[in-house]
Amino acid sequence: MSVQELPEYAERVLEVAELIPPGRVMTYGDVAEWLGEGGPRQVGRAMALYGGAVPWWRVVRADGTLLPGHELRALGHYRDEGTPLREAGRAAEGHVPKLDMRRARWDGADPAAGPGAGTHT
Repeated sequence: MSVQELPEYAERVLEVAELIPPGRVMTYGDVAEWLGEGGPRQVGRAMALYGGAVPWWRVVRADGTLLPGHELRALGHYRDEGTPLREAGRAAEGHVPKLDMRRARWDGADPAAGPGAGTHT
């Protein structure tokens, strides 16, 4: 699918996903707030339908749980990028870690600098 075929909102969501620096994440709600329109569900839908070509693993659920069905792929990206994780407790299904949202969440500071810039806390 070419960029021209993307709905405008989805294109804007993907642009934000590309701004998130490696090792950091934004929630679906953060992205919607940053855009000033839509909500977490709209962002999630845009990412599900069109997000395969962008760093989709950097747009996450607010509770830090990894995207169901994509946990291992996402986990590989998080470990490669040094994204802060919280190891899962023994009771956690599959013992899959969660994101450490307090440390991994990116506030969108310095968006013009793009990926790799701003490991702001």
